[in-house]
Amino acid sequence: MIANDQNFPLEVAFPPQDYSLHSLLDRASQALLAVDAGGMTQIANQAAWEILGCRPGIPLKDVLPEWPQVSATLQTRQQSVEIPVQRGDLSFLARITPLLTNGATAGALCVFEERTAFNEMADKIGASYTLDAIIDSSSDGLCICDPQGKILRINRASARFYGVNASEMVGRTVTELVELGLIDRSAAWEVIKSGELCNILQQRGSRKLIVTGTPIYNSDGALLQVVVSERDITEIDTLRHELEEQQAMKDQYLLQILDLQKTALKGRQLIARSPCMIKALTQALKVSGVSSSVLILGESGVGKGVIADLIHKNSNRAEKPIIKLNCGAIPESLIESELFGYEKGAFTGAQGSKPGYFEMADGGLLFLDEIAELPLAAQVKLLRFLEDGCIMRLGGTEPKTVDVRIIAATHRDLETMIEQGKFRLDLYYRLNVIPIHVPAVRERKDCILPMIHHYIRHFCEQAKVRKRLTRAATDALLNYNYPGNVRELMNLCERLVVMSETELIDLPDLPGHVAGRVIRESADGCEAWPEQMSLPQIIESVERAVLTRGMKRHRNQVCMAEALGVNQSTITRKLKRYGIR
Repeated sequence: MIANDQNFPLEVAFPPQDYSLHSLLDRASQALLAVDAGGMTQIANQAAWEILGCRPGIPLKDVLPEWPQVSATLQTRQQSVEIPVQRGDLSFLARITPLLTNGATAGALCVFEERTAFNEMADKIGASYTLDAIIDSSSDGLCICDPQGKILRINRASARFYGVNASEMVGRTVTELVELGLIDRSAAWEVIKSGELCNILQQRGSRKLIVTGTPIYNSDGALLQVVVSERDITEIDTLRHELEEQQAMKDQYLLQILDLQKTALKGRQLIARSPCMIKALTQALKVSGVSSSVLILGESGVGKGVIADLIHKNSNRAEKPIIKLNCGAIPESLIESELFGYEKGAFTGAQGSKPGYFEMADGGLLFLDEIAELPLAAQVKLLRFLEDGCIMRLGGTEPKTVDVRIIAATHRDLETMIEQGKFRLDLYYRLNVIPIHVPAVRERKDCILPMIHHYIRHFCEQAKVRKRLTRAATDALLNYNYPGNVRELMNLCERLVVMSETELIDLPDLPGHVAGRVIRESADGCEAWPEQMSLPQIIESVERAVLTRGMKRHRNQVCMAEALGVNQSTITRKLKRYGIR
């Protein structure tokens, strides 16, 4: 017989076939078998055959994948070893005990004890502990009630929302919580009454919660439990208010930008008389109806921004703003954050998030003046936007799609910069879809006089004065080449209106570099004048200059007439003629 309750090797000798022994073993519910030192099955009961498919004469390794562990036990002759064995849905614990004969290993006794029910119970207990851990670790409040509203389970977050311990809540009913003033309305009770999912908003102290009650029914359709989840939306609500305020400020800024743009356009009449300027305006009007990128080329001060305004005004984006950025006016370290925006903590000092120019121009136009000054790193991001229409804020992780049309401008030679490695070739081709060249003022002679008259009138209306140009001053202005282009012409007209002392703006009122040859007295008393001036113009200009200086030097017309050797009536008539007061 083989019998041993101790965990150490058994001294045994395999008996001859004994049918009474086999009958006894077959009655056992456990799978029992014995193998020799080579792993050949010598004894196996009925349960071993039914469960493992093992009977005498079959090598154990053929029916038991865990044989290597049994073989190791035979070799090491260690004490009893327990091995988990899985057969389909059944779980077993195999206890392997070496069998010894005269101190040598003769084989092993294997007893298979079914542990399916035990393992299932352990799994359930482990799952229960895991479920409890999950419920308690949730930042959302969770509360489980029975059909009568009694609290069966509540997690720590929910108890914290109530301001009590979880143990104090279990066993109470939700109606008691209302009576105690802990809540003003119970989502669980609403579910019990209606049998449907319920959402309510609750204020608990300084916290704002969204409470959801969910019914759970059994297979018969009867209410089994009510699960109440409570989510703290205080921060979300605060963020929503902040976003609404930011959106309102953004809308206000956009309205202000539109108003400023409309105001700025009032005093900037587009004047085109020269064929080259007419061509530029015709191109600008033609591209207004499409969404292609435009590259405006021309010297500084020719009015590239005015052309961009013209495109915007006549496009289908006219109701949206045109956001303007001078790429050369912003430090290189800030250009990317200004263009694309940034998230909180993107860099030192970034206390909050901020939209960039692209987001502000969403739906409208973005005018990038002096595009040649854009750093190479920002050129890469601009190229990416032109390819897929997406931007990403500094410090952000999610790309954002914006609908922005790009209009760029520069006075630089971009092709030369490409050869020098200062501007990307691929970006140049993306921007240069429709190039528009704005001619310099010296190339549009037919436009100069109309522009001078327009800006003189414009600044006279602003200053509420009346001014007009003499023929000499007009000729000098027409012969000037305006290296600063339209910007210089505008500034010069404003200066003449503001600084001239009489109604007539004459040659002495013009800056010396504009008048050509500066008026100077020569050794023989003659004066040098611009070659384009006629003799009557020179005489008129000299007479006016003499009268002007005379008014400054003398106290009245009588003294001035005496000094100049003429009658007072002559002085009076000529002062009136030239508008000198």
